[in-house]
Formats: sequence, C-alpha cells, structure tokens
Amino acid sequence: MRRTRIGAGAALMAGALAVTGLALAPAAFAVTPATATITADCGGFGGGEATLTATQDGTAATLTLNSSAITAPIALGEDSISSTLTLTKAGGPAVAFSGTENPAMAAGDPVQVGPLTGTVASGDSLEAFGGSLRMTVFGITITCTATGPQAPGPFVFD
Repeated sequence: MRRTRIGAGAALMAGALAVTGLALAPAAFAVTPATATITADCGGFGGGEATLTATQDGTAATLTLNSSAITAPIALGEDSISSTLTLTKAGGPAVAFSGTENPAMAAGDPVQVGPLTGTVASGDSLEAFGGSLRMTVFGITITCTATGPQAPGPFVFD
C-alpha cells in the first residue's frame, strides 16, 4: 500500500511539473501572412512582381525579398548589397529592416536580399506600399517602390 501512495504521489508531482512547464513556456510568435507579393518599380533598373517573406521571434523580425522580375545588373558577390526595406505602419512611424545579406548572383539572376532585420511590436501592421527598398551596390543606390498594396494584405505581427 505504501508503494502505491509513493507511486501515485510521484505521478502527481510529474504531472504538476509538466503543467507548470507548459504554463511558463515562451509563447510562439507568428506573423500573418508569412508571405506577400508586391509589384515594384525600380526605375531604370526594372521592376515587376516580388515576394516578401516575413518571420518573427518576439520583437525581432526579418524580411526577405525575392524577385525573378528584378534582376542583378552585374555579377554580385555574397553579402555585397546593403539593403534597407522601409514599410509603412498603420497608425505610426515607418519601420525599417536592414542588412547586407544576399546570395552571390550572376548578371541577370533574380534579385534576393535578406533576411533583413528589424524590430516590431505586438499588433504592428506593416505594408510595403508607401515604403521603399533601397539597395546600395558598389556605391550606386537603387530605390524600388511598390506600385500598389501588397497581397494578400499587410504583415500583422503577434
């Protein structure tokens, strides 16, 4: 009988610890949607459809831009593009995501920049339309702007 009480007590203690661990575990953060598309105009450097991919970890967020319509004008080495993507924020100041992350690209390859890092707050609603992407390559700055709202809608951070 004593063994039964010890076994039951141990099981209850293990269950209580498991519940406590779940209650204290950090909450998962998510941004919705995870991807959005825009149509970008980069002036003399081209333009067309681009995909933005967002991730979130607490207040830290990243954005990556990929576009087969916007191509590298010359061969570019890995991490050679300094980029700042500025998104408009509903009811507040614009939010900038910056970095020098990019894969190596041959002339004519699709452009990819990111992940670009930035800081967000819970409830932030960020939109590319009204913002810009500035890429500096070998001292030349290329500015791209969205020609309309992103689809399916703004990024909303948890």
